Amino acid sequence: MLVENDFDISKLTSFKIGGKVKKIYFPENVDEFAEILKSEPDVVVVGNLSNILVSSKGYNGSVICTKNMDEIVISENSITASAGVKGIKLSKIAANKGLSGLEFMIAFPGSVGGEVYMNAGAHGQTISDVLKFALIYCPENGILKFDNNKMEFSYRTSVCQRMPYVVLSAEFELKPDRFENIQKKMNDNLAFRQSKQPPLTLPNCGSVFKNPEGNCAGYLLESTGAKKMFCGGAGVFDKHANFIINYNKATSMDVLTLMYNMSSAVEDKYGLKLLPEVRYLGGNDDNEVELCKKLQIESIKIQK
Repeated sequence: MLVENDFDISKLTSFKIGGKVKKIYFPENVDEFAEILKSEPDVVVVGNLSNILVSSKGYNGSVICTKNMDEIVISENSITASAGVKGIKLSKIAANKGLSGLEFMIAFPGSVGGEVYMNAGAHGQTISDVLKFALIYCPENGILKFDNNKMEFSYRTSVCQRMPYVVLSAEFELKPDRFENIQKKMNDNLAFRQSKQPPLTLPNCGSVFKNPEGNCAGYLLESTGAKKMFCGGAGVFDKHANFIINYNKATSMDVLTLMYNMSSAVEDKYGLKLLPEVRYLGGNDDNEVELCKKLQIESIKIQK
């Protein structure tokens, strides 16, 4: 198992932002993962780091990155994927096997663990529509198998955000369909996302804020002129106001400040508090920590 010290995590984050973490593990299977947890119960678990803003000042703790946990098993109409499998890859494999249900994942930058954790969704579909079982690590009881109901899915959340649970793998129940039909859905989804959202080549963290109930964060932000907002090297994407791009060596403080300005503009105009989808990892900068509290960023891990 690969283990590195003082690791520059910006090499892994989709934002291309982040300082050095004290120690990072790259397990390849569940047994290696469980072994780490025995010796480091407070370790932070991350996947493809596609919706995590890591502090430019680094993180003085240990991290598990599940990207090397990439096993995929296909059995009739179900696919089981380990936490590190990228959504794009899984969507394509399902299509090639004539299995429908994962078309919405074709443009997801994240991996299965994170996507199940946050009940990711797009184009009217979510993880909760197709998940049958998830293999979960529970600090008190070890490895458990949760069915869909026990995952307690709702909009952009699951029980794993309310409890200290980690998704190790997921089994998806899919439906047989012709490859041509599946491919058309995937192409339509890609075309829509490419017309509205930044390409994966532009460093970003996906949607910054959750949609308020009955409303759209992108619309609310655009109506406040957010598309013209910049802070340091970070700026709002010109085609969709709910995306922040690292245009020029942005720092985590640039992004948090921009997020605060965006959120404040919506709150001032509409009286609505936008809640972030982006999560934060850090703790070495008190100003960042204070901004995180004001933004109400979920699952903050602070360690100085």
